[in-house]
Amino acid sequence: MPGVGGGLVDTARTDEAGSGPEQALRAPVLWGIVFGAIQAAAPVGFWWLDPATVYALSLVLIAAVYIGFAVADGRPRVIAVETAVAGGFAVLAAVGVTGPSWLLVLGFSGHGFKDLWQHRRHYVANTRWWPPFCLIVDWLAAAILVVLIAVGVDFHH
Repeated sequence: MPGVGGGLVDTARTDEAGSGPEQALRAPVLWGIVFGAIQAAAPVGFWWLDPATVYALSLVLIAAVYIGFAVADGRPRVIAVETAVAGGFAVLAAVGVTGPSWLLVLGFSGHGFKDLWQHRRHYVANTRWWPPFCLIVDWLAAAILVVLIAVGVDFHH
């Protein structure tokens, strides 16, 4: 029986209360909305930096989190792959600091797709809640950036 005796609950099955995978995703998705909005508003807290710089730094930070998960996973191949992927996002973010703001949208959107892949494949062990959370953060931030670009906000002051 899942959850009896301090064991872990299998979120892929439905328990007696009627909660299942949808219930298990509710909290990560709701927190993703909160942090996605914070992510999009982050330049306000760093007013002395160009918004493009703030978004680029946060994209690098978000991508680097998977390096920590990969180290915790412990498989050298996973560590190498996640480090290379994070490096790719770091290069994209660096170019986005002075390049078109659409590169930052591409970075956040692309990382969201990486999260979706991670959620479906479970490539890095013990990250059940992180990919759906991070996907929402990434895609909400990307959507808000699209709106800001559309209304003429300049990310390079």
